[in-house]
Amino acid sequence: MASSAQDLGPVLDKDGVRLTVDDAIATVTLTNPAKRNAQSPALWRALTEAGRLLPGSVRVVVLRGEGKSFSAGLDRQMLTPEGIEGEPSFLDLARSAEAGLDATIAEYQEAFTWWRRNDIVSVAAVQGHAIGAGFQLALACDLRVVADDVQFAMRETSLGLVPDLTGTHPLVGLVGYARALEICVTGRFVAAEEAVNTGLANLAVPAAELDAAVRDLAAALLAAPRDAVIETKALLRGAQERTYEEQRAAERAAQGRRLRDLAGLGE
Repeated sequence: MASSAQDLGPVLDKDGVRLTVDDAIATVTLTNPAKRNAQSPALWRALTEAGRLLPGSVRVVVLRGEGKSFSAGLDRQMLTPEGIEGEPSFLDLARSAEAGLDATIAEYQEAFTWWRRNDIVSVAAVQGHAIGAGFQLALACDLRVVADDVQFAMRETSLGLVPDLTGTHPLVGLVGYARALEICVTGRFVAAEEAVNTGLANLAVPAAELDAAVRDLAAALLAAPRDAVIETKALLRGAQERTYEEQRAAERAAQGRRLRDLAGLGE
């Protein structure tokens, strides 16, 4: 019998992030339910590290949060004048040179970018609150399965800021410009039914069934050959940036690679 991820122990467990691997499925868990999985620079660095530590065997990455909330957003201590010990406060960031500020935000964003790599399919299992940075982390994944108690909200604009953790691009792609603008500017909650109806979520289930639904989806994602999934994901990710004719050409090139590989004629 193969060892379970629990038998092997976590690959990473630090700063509110735990990474476990069970053969082709990795699970990244936010592990600070007492603070509703509030996010900080240390957590973002741990998420970035989790992406770098993924073994090559992993095909599906599940992102989940312990407790009643997926993630209630930024640790509010970041918004205080003193900030979080050892981290730049918002006041420090505001006073920094433009290049330094850009570099700092870019470092934070790295925690949100690797989920769209072509060699994995990422699935966010979202329950309860997913606010601000929590919403953007769910948006970083390819797919979202939500509990019926989910509450998405983008609150940055209400605080005088903008969403800057890579969430704006997928949000517009999923729900369209007008709805994305309205969601961001009003800061209102988006519940499960609307999330599914607008394409923000793939599936909504009762909270007690969330883990089982994600397991079923992960199994279905693993059923197709890995190389075909990688090529298909690359095709779909690039479709919005290509013209119709460019997409046709990309399909032909990808299919040519697949046929050559299946025939044993790959490079």
